[in-house]
Amino acid sequence: MGIDFTFVDPDASEEELSAAFRPNTKAMFGETIANPALTVLDIEKFAKVAHAHGVPLIVDNTFPTPINCRPIEWGADIVTHSTTKYMDGHGAAVGGAIIDSGNFDWDAHSEKFPGLTTPDESYHGVTYTKQFGQGGAYITKATTQLMRDLGAIQSPQNAFYLNLGLESLHVRMPRHCENGQAVAEFLEKHPKVKKVTYCGLKSDPYYELGQKYLPNGSCGGVSFELEGGKDAAKKFMESLKIAAIETHVADARSCVLNPASTTHRQMNDEELKAAGIAPGLVRFSCGLEDTRDLLDDIARALEAC
Repeated sequence: MGIDFTFVDPDASEEELSAAFRPNTKAMFGETIANPALTVLDIEKFAKVAHAHGVPLIVDNTFPTPINCRPIEWGADIVTHSTTKYMDGHGAAVGGAIIDSGNFDWDAHSEKFPGLTTPDESYHGVTYTKQFGQGGAYITKATTQLMRDLGAIQSPQNAFYLNLGLESLHVRMPRHCENGQAVAEFLEKHPKVKKVTYCGLKSDPYYELGQKYLPNGSCGGVSFELEGGKDAAKKFMESLKIAAIETHVADARSCVLNPASTTHRQMNDEELKAAGIAPGLVRFSCGLEDTRDLLDDIARALEAC
């Protein structure tokens, strides 16, 4: 679609972020909690730099959900979610959501956003910022023109499934986090585990950011690296009885994946290293099962690899 990107390290300084801007940069985008690296985004820092360059900050908040983090309160302008994950809760329906804060002043940077600040001839010549104001221009264009042209709309049945999931989201998220914390603490002490990434651990480099943005918990996702590499990861996953080997994540049922041999298998070793994907990396998505059952299952699988 003619869209290009400049990739930056989530830990980059304000100066490094500013240096990455191009004359035609239109937005900054990041994940509150990245998948599968589980890095935590410093939302305030990214928002500050984005606004200094006259562009909005867009944050994917899929993993924490609005229960555990509200990026708009930290300066984000637009928030997105893959609703297929925790919001649905059961992988029953594919979907996504966009939340527009209405805080970004598109007219103040009109030369960057002609799609919002000049007439749209495909929709009766409307100028979205004039017709719908700062608070409605972006989301109205998304739902009238772009959704019409790209067809990104849920079926009524999928919307029904999502609504069912949303009704229990506030009850499920604390349980996912409880299991995630317990699994992370268990893995951190296991001799066959080389490294554990989970911002609820005090040893994690993102612990402080996690306490700032996610004080009530982050998510059920735990990433860890096994000493035996890809072969050990394969043996570990095949030995599990509760968790299913799936590309899916953030589900009521525990799921497990070795990204190097599945989602990222098109990358060579150098590209995997640059993406932070070690050969023995395992992404474990803790579901709603009994904590003891999960820990026993993981312990048995680790003994087998």
